[in-house]
Amino acid sequence: MVLVTAGVITNVVLQTHVQAGSYKPRPAVPAADAGIHKIKHVIVIMMENRSFDEFFGTYPGADGIPASVCLPDPRSKCAKPFVDHLNQQKDEPHGEGGSKADVDGGKMDGFVEQAIKEHCKKPGGKCSQDAMGYHVGSDIPNYWAYAQNFVLNDHMFESIESWSGPAHLYEISAWSALCKVPRDPMSCKSIFYPSLTTATHATPYAWTDITYLLHKEHVSWGFYLDDGARSASNPDGVANYWDDLPGFVDVHTDKQLGNIKPYRAFSAAARADKLPAVSWIQPDARDSNHAPGLISTGEAFVTRVINTVMNSKDWDSSAIFLTWDDWGGFYDNVVPPKADALGYGIRVPAIVISPYAKKGFVDHQTLSFDAYLKFIEDDFLKGGRLNPVTDGRPDSRPDVRENSPLLGDLVSDFDFNQQPRAPLILDPCPASTLVPPPTPGCTDTVNLHTNTWGGS
Repeated sequence: MVLVTAGVITNVVLQTHVQAGSYKPRPAVPAADAGIHKIKHVIVIMMENRSFDEFFGTYPGADGIPASVCLPDPRSKCAKPFVDHLNQQKDEPHGEGGSKADVDGGKMDGFVEQAIKEHCKKPGGKCSQDAMGYHVGSDIPNYWAYAQNFVLNDHMFESIESWSGPAHLYEISAWSALCKVPRDPMSCKSIFYPSLTTATHATPYAWTDITYLLHKEHVSWGFYLDDGARSASNPDGVANYWDDLPGFVDVHTDKQLGNIKPYRAFSAAARADKLPAVSWIQPDARDSNHAPGLISTGEAFVTRVINTVMNSKDWDSSAIFLTWDDWGGFYDNVVPPKADALGYGIRVPAIVISPYAKKGFVDHQTLSFDAYLKFIEDDFLKGGRLNPVTDGRPDSRPDVRENSPLLGDLVSDFDFNQQPRAPLILDPCPASTLVPPPTPGCTDTVNLHTNTWGGS
């Protein structure tokens, strides 16, 4: 692997890949269990801004909250983890600076100080912080039910030490960059804060994303937006920093913009038993679990998506990967491994749901969102990678993240010899210990205007 400092990549990247030995030709049939091809439909659901310890820190068998942990608190001696039954939290700092401060060189002790700096403007004044709060199974019963019946990944790390925008770029392209020359993939350099799409710069992402390989190999895909894309006429839609694909040059070149659709198109495809090979699901702010949105509303959205897949004939050949895009500023105890100059970031929850998933398995492998790309590539692309040497569209990325020696293999979460398991249909609005309790149907409304909505 070639390690570089953020934003510094030379134009000899293709040569360094070969000289450093990070590139090895892939066999025609990937090393992954051949049973992977029983999966005909991969669905990735990317929720927002929760740490692993916040949602699963007390889950049996998981690498959870250590006993006697107490983090520095400038208002007192220290702050301990506490059970937080509240349905709504604050939006804590979670950019590059927040990540580095929270990790604090491996001490994992900056979460409270960052929260207080964000929310407590008067030193010594009364102010609450929820960075150390965690939820128990009775707060989020459906999330725990999926973990208990399928696979919980307890070492899934955000792919980058930064916020939602670059995390979503990694979800679909295994990189976050800034491209100096529009439409030139060799002009791109690693960065924690990439450009966003604008009316005057609709395609800031010149490097290669996974849809380029899918299109080239005639593999069907869809990117589905809860309530559609955000616009002046649709202010509640999905924001551009969660909806990155329209900003990729190759999506326009390949004339694939039509594959980016409102979520109702996914529901219709599932009802017709015609899901594409690869689907990405992106909730809007209210449904995303992003603070200050309600936890119950996000859980209800996830449950409805999963029920939709489980109620279709495509369930028997599906794998659903559920994760959260960054840690949201909430406490986590595990030090992120160093994959390269940009990541990994802080640990997030992740669950694998499939009729072939092992039951009640806690997977301790080191993972990142790159593992989803790796699984898609091994299943549908004969192990092809987003690799400048081999993918036919060279860019200046410093490494091939899917081939990182740190990265585990999600194939380990499946038993392809077992009979496909029956669906687990859950009530989208279960009884819980959240306070206040959700209204019937868990379609609550909260104020997500700019004065309360961090938007990342």
